[in-house]
Amino acid sequence: MNDPLAGTRLVDLTVLVAENRPCFWPAHIPYQQKTFNYFEDRPEDPQPVWSRAGAYHTRILIIDEHTGTHFDAPTHFIPPPGSSLPHAGPEGEVSADRVPLTQLMGPAAVIDAPADLEPAEPGDSPLIEPDAVHAFEAAHGELRAGDVVLLRTGWDAHYRPLPEGRAYAEDVVVHRSAPGWPAPAVDTMQLLVERGVRCVGIDAPTMGPAHDGGPVHVLGLSSGVLFIEALTGLAELPPRGAWFCFAPLKLASGTGAPGRAFALVPAQEAMPV
Repeated sequence: MNDPLAGTRLVDLTVLVAENRPCFWPAHIPYQQKTFNYFEDRPEDPQPVWSRAGAYHTRILIIDEHTGTHFDAPTHFIPPPGSSLPHAGPEGEVSADRVPLTQLMGPAAVIDAPADLEPAEPGDSPLIEPDAVHAFEAAHGELRAGDVVLLRTGWDAHYRPLPEGRAYAEDVVVHRSAPGWPAPAVDTMQLLVERGVRCVGIDAPTMGPAHDGGPVHVLGLSSGVLFIEALTGLAELPPRGAWFCFAPLKLASGTGAPGRAFALVPAQEAMPV
């Protein structure tokens, strides 16, 4: 049988989920990973462990649906139809388990939106305007339905062990001591919707700007677009030519789910400069 990966390079685009990483939204429950069962009782350890069920090791996780590299299902911001809530509509019935996997994969279109895009006040995000999309299309062709648009901001450089990792989100949204990550303006998301794009990723904690994340989420998710957030390593991808895939957990009624993101890059593709 032929190797389907022959002639390609696999690039992992997933952040490490760990208690000492900024993998959870600062205002939400923190991620925790605790030993439930160990090979033997060790009551004298700093955190005692017990062999409750036999000589094997397993852990329990306390985890928000939007932890680490994850995707937003429409139910994250869109209420169900008939709920009488603002922005309610049909997409409000599309939970994580109802999203087709095919919508989370496709040819990658990697658009540069660097973190020094423009100055921003502490607690605010600089906006990725439609000009960034037009510049990409002028150089690499118009976006097409089925493209997975990946916004490469470089913000994943802040995804470091704590306390340095507080720069990733906490310093921005809690302490408001630093400007936030670049994020698409509403007009930019509208342009992507008009192009037929149905999956957009970003190497920042969230698709929405730090100072007002709601409108971009509502526009995209109500239009059937899925968001993949907290990606990393997009500098390893060319502007076009890679095949992107995100494989989330299949969570019943989930508003989103963590998972593994990766891309297949033709071996002959040159790295972006």
